[in-house]
Amino acid sequence: MAAESGSAPGSVLRHPATAPLAVFVAGAAGACYLYGTDPHEPGHLLPQCPFRLVTGLLCPACGGTRMVYDLMHGHFSAAWQDNRLLLLASPFALALLGRWAIEGLRGRRWRPELGRVAQALVLVVAVVWTVVRNLH
Repeated sequence: MAAESGSAPGSVLRHPATAPLAVFVAGAAGACYLYGTDPHEPGHLLPQCPFRLVTGLLCPACGGTRMVYDLMHGHFSAAWQDNRLLLLASPFALALLGRWAIEGLRGRRWRPELGRVAQALVLVVAVVWTVVRNLH
């Protein structure tokens, strides 16, 4: 009977809203920790970029943690200096997360799809950004 009513164990985990809401909760928890933790100062429990650890070079997302911290504290010019490309891409990423959550809450699964041209464009922009920011 429980399986018929949709209350079977695990049915909540399969609901289309579970994954986007879990991402939102994890992001909110990370943001709460980051708000009081200045990533510009050493000695905090913050992840390091594996690409930079291995190569010594900045990846396309390097500076993202500092950028979010600066945005949360109203330091917009500092956020721009931390990672311009990521700052410009953030509204699009947040819109995708919002759409994913809304569709999930409506009971529908949603997956954005990028065509081959869009995928190539994202890759080229990321590579060019990585080269440009490591020239300095």
